[in-house]
Amino acid sequence: MKKIFFIFLFFIISFKNAYSLIKVDITRGNLDPLPIAISPLHVDSKSEKLSLFDTDKLGEEISKVIEQNFRSTGLFNPLKKDSFVQKPDIAHLKPRFEDWRLIKAQALITGKVLIKNKKLKVEFRLWDTIASKEMIALSFTTTPPNWRRVAHIISDKVYERLTGESGYFDTRIIYVSETGPKDRRIKKLGLMDQDGYNTKYLTLGNELVLTPRFNPTNQLVTYMSYFKNMPRVYLLDIETGIQEVVGSFPGMTFAPRFSPDGKKIIMSFAKDGNSDIYTMDLKTRIVEKITNHPSIDTSPSYSPDGKFICFNSDRSGVQQIYVMRSDGTQVKRITFGTGLYGTPVWSPRGDLIAFTKVRKGRFYIGVMRADGTGERLLTENFYQEAPSWSPNGRVLIFYRETKSGSKGEGFSAKLWSIDITGYNERQIKTETDASDPSWSSLLSK
Repeated sequence: MKKIFFIFLFFIISFKNAYSLIKVDITRGNLDPLPIAISPLHVDSKSEKLSLFDTDKLGEEISKVIEQNFRSTGLFNPLKKDSFVQKPDIAHLKPRFEDWRLIKAQALITGKVLIKNKKLKVEFRLWDTIASKEMIALSFTTTPPNWRRVAHIISDKVYERLTGESGYFDTRIIYVSETGPKDRRIKKLGLMDQDGYNTKYLTLGNELVLTPRFNPTNQLVTYMSYFKNMPRVYLLDIETGIQEVVGSFPGMTFAPRFSPDGKKIIMSFAKDGNSDIYTMDLKTRIVEKITNHPSIDTSPSYSPDGKFICFNSDRSGVQQIYVMRSDGTQVKRITFGTGLYGTPVWSPRGDLIAFTKVRKGRFYIGVMRADGTGERLLTENFYQEAPSWSPNGRVLIFYRETKSGSKGEGFSAKLWSIDITGYNERQIKTETDASDPSWSSLLSK
């Protein structure tokens, strides 16, 4: 497998603690998006010309990525650039705040790009146009092909400054890429940036792959694959391309996930005719049985502090969600609504559990508090499941199958996202059909 390398970005950061009148309410979805002006980044006239791309347009391209990131949140309203009066180079030095307030901009992003000695240096500033003050000034140095990551990191820094929450733009999504007819699907591991760019395929499609999951602490992935009809759990290091088999399991294995510290994986598989939950220490390869019940226990997920596990089980007669301590004790059912509950996954913030619910032939993606209260169904469709959290716990990605053809003879599987307020539902573009998404942690921590 081709090795994948990521360039470390060096940060020169200066924060200016200016009082700001700007306030973004992230609990209300996209009801009142903040008007923000994202000026094209000025390209320094001393920049070297490169054959890989148009250097003169690099600043504009970076600003477009930032703009798209903010528009996708539903929290911000990037203003049209044809309304901008001030030139990018002058605005970066000293904005005329009255001009930006005139077009209703409450925040302004400016910047400068310089390519020298085959290195890309990007400066940017965030301005509060209401208070007429600078909020952040940062500079990044990297290699020119890494310009999209610079745009994502800038987006994260601005998002954090304006909302008080960490961002989720400098992240990746791993998923199962699907092609071919439904009865002969070719499934490969696909990897892309969170906005759908820089797609890579990590497996060849010779073997069926399922349920890829990111390690919360690094760029390691666990997934399940069938080798000669035998389910195996794999570990894959995305940065080096090194892959190893964790173990082969004669029974059906379901959805391996990492523990919060990345040192264990938790999964369920059938042994002696019964499906229970197990953990495996990745260093010692010691397998420990966590549940021991004649029912079907599947889809385990740790709380972010590692003290609890949520899972689904039919031990009550119908499939419901349960929570227990990480050693398997104090099992407690937390769902009691009508319908079947499955694929629970704990938010990285620890406050919510996302789930799939099936009721009257319809599929829902919802969230609830960790004790089962406050259930909210965010989206409904013909078939959808497998929610995965953004690293800041504000957005869910999942996959949805839809029927196609006048008689419903075909189908399509696509990735979708929605924020936890139930607003801003949108499709994430992929080159092929896609399922089983998993969101990485921030690449730049």
